[in-house]
Amino acid sequence: MAIRNVVQVGDDVLRQKCFPVEAFDEELVKLLDDMKDTVKKEQGAGLAAPQVGVLRRVVVVDVEEGYFEFINPVITAQKGEQSGWEGCLSVRGKSGIVSRPMKVTLVYQDRTGEKHLLKAKGFFARAICHELDHLDGVLYIDKASYIEKT
Repeated sequence: MAIRNVVQVGDDVLRQKCFPVEAFDEELVKLLDDMKDTVKKEQGAGLAAPQVGVLRRVVVVDVEEGYFEFINPVITAQKGEQSGWEGCLSVRGKSGIVSRPMKVTLVYQDRTGEKHLLKAKGFFARAICHELDHLDGVLYIDKASYIEKT
């Protein structure tokens, strides 16, 4: 396991659409383990693979509900709305107000390829939406109604 460098805004990799994971192998396990170490070191709520320079549909989320790994995640339902402050490990020194769903339903695979269904609400839902946006080249600053330097 290793700490990976977090790519910063301006790097083209953050604006690209990620490819689905097809091989559930040792390379994926290493990526997931490295992402876990990296998000913990950086004290973030989540991290997407493109933030460490890998164009794969892989996300980790570390919130009050626990630590989660989402591979090939898809939001299948959303409900309600919440607005709040967000920051990003790839957009240092800024934060902004973003509107997100209050609740989401997510289907995804785990590191072995097994499929799962998850329902999340509140900050957990916000973190999932934020990280999944990265998989399609979208940053929170693209959606923010207000941005300020921190």
